Formats: sequence, structure tokens, C-alpha cells
Amino acid sequence: MAITKIHPIKKTLSYAIDYITDDKKTDEKILVSSFNCNPISAHKQFEARREQFDTKGTVLARHLIQSFFPGETDAETAHQIGQELCEKVLGNEYEYVLATHVDKDHIHNHIIFNNVNFVTGKCYQSNKKSYHKIRFHSDDLCKE
Repeated sequence: MAITKIHPIKKTLSYAIDYITDDKKTDEKILVSSFNCNPISAHKQFEARREQFDTKGTVLARHLIQSFFPGETDAETAHQIGQELCEKVLGNEYEYVLATHVDKDHIHNHIIFNNVNFVTGKCYQSNKKSYHKIRFHSDDLCKE
């Protein structure tokens, strides 16, 4: 089973997206995908969404990390699991950038998603309940 962590991004959104999409970490960006945004300009698109809904909060985005144990999976499968996790957790209502890193002995996904829901304009509620939902879906996908 993968290990998951989530934390808010309040200031360094552009830097965080650049870090997760680094060529050396993502097999020359083969293991990068996104939903409803372009990874190159995602930080600007996230900010535009905040302005569209006049969002006042300090959280710009959320950074979800899903780490697999060495030998547990291959890079392509890990990336597919990451995409399926995004679909289940974010419900096609949040822009995101997904990058699978292969530069360490353990493969891991980085998912940075907009804190603002582009359908409702409401902010993502990160709490114990939402984290347990992430864990549940991650574990379920890993079992499959």
C-alpha cells in the first residue's frame, strides 16, 4: 500500500509545480499529466480561478504525495494509480498537475491541485475526513 501525505501550498506554487515536473525526476516529463490546466502555466490558471470566484483564503493549492514501497509497482502503473486517485478524490472539479518521480529507490506521485473547486468556487476542505477518503481510495486502488 502506498503512503499518502497532504499539505497546503501558501506561497511557492510556481516553484512547487516546477519541482514536481522536473525532467530528471519524471523521465523527461513522460510521467507528467494534468487536468483542465497546462503544467507550464498551471500556477497562473490556479490564480485566475481564485480571482474568478473572489477567493480570500491563504491556501493557493494542495500538495498530495503518494509514495510506493521499492519494487511495489512500476512507474507507468504508479502514474495510472495517481490519475485514478485524482478522479476519485477530486471528482473532475479541481485543476491538477500529476507527476510521477522515478529518481529515488521508491516511486512516488506528486499531485498539486487547485484549492478552489472550478464548479462551485468553494475551497477544498482538508481535514481528517477528507484525508481518510484519500487513504481509502489510495489503498483501494493499490489493492486492484
